Amino acid sequence: MSRVAIVGSGIGGLTAALLLTRQGHEVVMYERAAQVGGRVAFEEEAGGYRIDQGPTIVLLPEMLLDILEEGGLPRSSLTLLRCDPLYRVHFRSGRTLTKYAGAAKQAEEIERLYPGEGKGFLRFMNDMSLLYPKGRASFLERGYRSKREFFSPGNLALMIRLRAYRSLRSAIGQYFRHEELRDAFSLQSLYIGGAPFRTPGIYTMLPYAEHAFGIWMVKGGYGRLPQIMARELESRGVPIHTSTEVESLIVEDGHCRGVAVQGRQISYDAVLYNGDFPHVEALLPAGLFQQERSAAGIAAKPGGAPDKRLPRGSYKPSSGCLLIYAGAAKRWPQSQIHQFFLPDSLNQSLHELFDRGQVPADSSYYVFNPVVLDDSAAPPGESVLYFLIPVPAVPDKDWEHIAEALADKVLRDAESRGFPGLTASIVWRRLRTPADARKEGLFGGGSFGIAPLLSQSGVFRPQPKPYSIKGLYAAGASVHPGGGVPIVMQGAKLAVQELIKEMSGHE
Repeated sequence: MSRVAIVGSGIGGLTAALLLTRQGHEVVMYERAAQVGGRVAFEEEAGGYRIDQGPTIVLLPEMLLDILEEGGLPRSSLTLLRCDPLYRVHFRSGRTLTKYAGAAKQAEEIERLYPGEGKGFLRFMNDMSLLYPKGRASFLERGYRSKREFFSPGNLALMIRLRAYRSLRSAIGQYFRHEELRDAFSLQSLYIGGAPFRTPGIYTMLPYAEHAFGIWMVKGGYGRLPQIMARELESRGVPIHTSTEVESLIVEDGHCRGVAVQGRQISYDAVLYNGDFPHVEALLPAGLFQQERSAAGIAAKPGGAPDKRLPRGSYKPSSGCLLIYAGAAKRWPQSQIHQFFLPDSLNQSLHELFDRGQVPADSSYYVFNPVVLDDSAAPPGESVLYFLIPVPAVPDKDWEHIAEALADKVLRDAESRGFPGLTASIVWRRLRTPADARKEGLFGGGSFGIAPLLSQSGVFRPQPKPYSIKGLYAAGASVHPGGGVPIVMQGAKLAVQELIKEMSGHE
């Protein structure tokens, strides 16, 4: 069996460790932070307030639980609470659209607010019920070593049917006429840090999955997941070295043979990288990428200039976030656990953000209020709240001043639109900005890895076996198939499959 180093203990690294040790491989983990989990962690305050720091919405629960079970953790290890209604979307017009899991009930709600539009939703669900299983098998459950594999006749036909040549917003526009409905069924690209008008139409699988499989939350918080995984790994004897940064990867004769830590080289049969992928280049030997280009048959540009497709700067980061964590001395029984508050024009607001790199004059934002489903999430009669405001991934802005003013503005807006008495009730508040994200190792200050652009999706995204280097693999939000906790877990599963295949000589 192989001896494997895992660099990073985010959900991808922890998942890979579970799967590898389950099959008898020896694993050692290295984590630069003081705790495991990466983006999936808790923000805590000494007064007893605790809330998820990163992801809060659980999509594709069966994928998550199936992979945990495959890694040796029973499904009962994690308690998932179903959110129904799924969430509410608040528009400036005064309309509030409630999202439901059931197709008939959702169509009725749409018809109530937007007469004549309910049939468009039912057509969307019917179309996607046929396309989603094929899309999942082709784009989520397998990796690609070549463009020829990816652009097979079958995949091309499927991409056309999924409208990959359109943006998500444009693809959704085939089903809805009203701008508010187009917003409500394309804002899901914000879950992975992409603009609806830039994210490929293949991501229609996201709004479909919400209704087909539901939206869930983890009882006790998503931050419990890495803690559960780490405890299981420790019980299997897996060393997890926190506050330990890997300085470089050792590559000899086209094979990754270990890691350098604290000036010491440690040999391994293979290495799985679970940091934010664009940073892996800095750990590899100088000159390696020219060899990679040669091995891949990528020629230099005219005039002898090196091709720039491989260096880190060629990746586009996802959007950033201003996150507000708050403890409040009251509860809002009329609230939903997940709520979206949209500006007059979501499209215009996001063009300001994604095209001009500006904090929008009128921001959209998401609110997570876990006590609605999990009474133990806050002290009796109190709340913990999480506000996510999409902002440019520009870490060098003066976030210290921008963040405070923007947070005040959003909290006042939330108070007027759904949380009466909010500002006076807040007893604890903490902010997290793109500058904080960059300090913690998130590429470019983006909160979701590299952006879900067409040029960074499918075969164009870093793969679980990213280079021709033997013994080097990758998992994480920036690696195919993409972001979102269950999808990252699926990517880790693909990386483990590649590792085992290569180590056994069955490529």
